[in-house]
Amino acid sequence: MKNLYLKTLLIVIFVYFTTGISFSQTSFNDYKRASFKTVDIFGRKEDTLRKEFAGKGLQWPAKYVYIRSFKYDAQLEVWVKNDFKEQYRLFKTYKVCMQSGTMGPKRFQGDYQVPEGFYYINEFNPNSNYHLSLGLNYPNASDRILSDSLRPGGEIYIHGSCVSVGCIPLTDDQIEELYIIASYAKANGQDFIPVHVFPVKYSVKKSLEYLNTTTKKNQQLQQFALQLREAFDKFEEKKQIPVVLVNKKGQYVFD
Repeated sequence: MKNLYLKTLLIVIFVYFTTGISFSQTSFNDYKRASFKTVDIFGRKEDTLRKEFAGKGLQWPAKYVYIRSFKYDAQLEVWVKNDFKEQYRLFKTYKVCMQSGTMGPKRFQGDYQVPEGFYYINEFNPNSNYHLSLGLNYPNASDRILSDSLRPGGEIYIHGSCVSVGCIPLTDDQIEELYIIASYAKANGQDFIPVHVFPVKYSVKKSLEYLNTTTKKNQQLQQFALQLREAFDKFEEKKQIPVVLVNKKGQYVFD
């Protein structure tokens, strides 16, 4: 009983430091509800995740996490490693359970587009209306140049509840796993967990053919898709995340 109490207390403290909740931001009741909700999720899920990691020869918990999502393929991949110099290894691929919009980046509020480009997790929200959510830093530096200057849109999340109007939705079971994995990475010092969103999985012939067909008459979309592919190809080759920069035109360039 004492060990259970200590474990629960440690998880509550862990939740406090990883979710960014503070008493100045939310009421005590909201904080308490979020804490115990997350304690319950960690209690139900962590042992299973630890065993799944071990079954794939991965060390639990991962210190570095990389997420990439493919719109047409409706997939979200979770890559992990525990040393900065190591190559990333694929832990799991989740099915994105609902989509909105079409191929191409998000450019204004209300277009129902899922963003395409290079982002990172900037929010952990255990009080989400969609069970749990991980916020993306849309609009990023490129989006701020190329999107509507007054109404670029925002509030883009990876979340549960399997509904979407421009976000990346998973099932509740899946977002619980991802939330735990990302929480541990943040607690271990990974302040910026990268999330790369691509129109298609370029290595899949059918997907690439679909992209080429849908962008055939739109040279701007073709060029944008080629920029994103460069990052995809670099990661596929080295299993390391390329350094992504943005030039004055809002184009992505890679170091």
